[in-house]
Amino acid sequence: MTTTTDSQPLAVAGGKPVRTAAFPGWPIFDATEEDAILGVLRSGKWFLGDRVAEFERTFSDFCEAKHGIAVSSGTVALQVALEAAGVELGDEVIVPSYTFIATASSVALVGGIPVFVDVDPDTYLIDPAGVEAAITEKTKAIIAVHIAGQPADLDALTAIAAKHDVRLIEDAAQAHAAAWKGRRVGAIGDLGTFSFQASKNLNAGEGGFVVSDDDELHLRAWSIHNCGRAPGGEWYEHPLVGGNYRLTEMQAALALSQMQRLEEQTKTRTRNAALLTEQLSEIEGIGPLTVDDRVTCHAYHLYVLRFDSDAFGGASREQFLKTLAAEGIPCAAGYKPLYREPAFQARFSEFPLSSPAFGGRPDYSNVHCPVTERICADEAVWLTQNLLLGSDSDISQIAEAIAKIARQPEALATA
Repeated sequence: MTTTTDSQPLAVAGGKPVRTAAFPGWPIFDATEEDAILGVLRSGKWFLGDRVAEFERTFSDFCEAKHGIAVSSGTVALQVALEAAGVELGDEVIVPSYTFIATASSVALVGGIPVFVDVDPDTYLIDPAGVEAAITEKTKAIIAVHIAGQPADLDALTAIAAKHDVRLIEDAAQAHAAAWKGRRVGAIGDLGTFSFQASKNLNAGEGGFVVSDDDELHLRAWSIHNCGRAPGGEWYEHPLVGGNYRLTEMQAALALSQMQRLEEQTKTRTRNAALLTEQLSEIEGIGPLTVDDRVTCHAYHLYVLRFDSDAFGGASREQFLKTLAAEGIPCAAGYKPLYREPAFQARFSEFPLSSPAFGGRPDYSNVHCPVTERICADEAVWLTQNLLLGSDSDISQIAEAIAKIARQPEALATA
């Protein structure tokens, strides 16, 4: 790749950055969103109105799901799904070690025990072989997280769940519009959850969603999210213990407006991700994650790169991130190994029940997932989804900045 930066010093060494302009901002909105929120405000119907019902129908149809429930956050969506699936005190739930904390904290919040499994080194998605090995007589569910917007191996995970008679829950918080073998994710498993938190590809500031094709699971989830009420029942009739996890009318109106942009934005991210992948193929030591052939739509909530220190003169991933940011390309290291978060050790230090997965009381101090630890310590480089919403030249500047760094590994090593 020959560029105008071939002989220029790195920005961290006093050179001119490849890029000085900002990438597309997020969220993207205009008068459409303003009118939607004002419409709710002026209607005087701020509670159990038409917008939530419309959004539930619209987003369920978009996900090709029979049922859908709008809730207050992605974390709550997971809690509702877990409770609907029957997870109770002391039940084990298998989760990937490379994910946002909500995937595992939701398990703990309903009384379950998160059992962490390593991820595939090429996709960073939960390893089905590890899932199979982690199942015990106390396993109640598997949570498959579609990290960065790429669906996990739903063929293998569905088969494992059926074989062991456990529930499969899809955590699709990063995977709006993603598809596996032609079908959108979410209701391929027993239940699926989404987030509409501010960074997500479908953004309502906050919010979440639970989808399912299973009538019984849907009814349980509906009751749990709405104070334990029954559909069609009396207002003060509560067959289940539930919470008030409902989405607000204003958030639903905002989400409906943002949905009008989602498919076109997904096409733009897909096109730009392909362009970036093509341009990075010329650079040794840096490259994207492998995309499974059965993934028919990758949502690209993140574009994740694998950094190879050896190809950059032995420089660390942190030096690379610092140098790339100085060239005008926002980037991040991403997650830490989730089982190392002190929250889980503290939560289970006096847990009253034994866990077969741990051979006693849950103890995360000895959990070791080598692939995740390498990814988190040395390898992963994140580019957020808004970087993929720009022009061809924006994408080319990302590749140009990385190529500039790759040509000067001796300067990178001193960054």
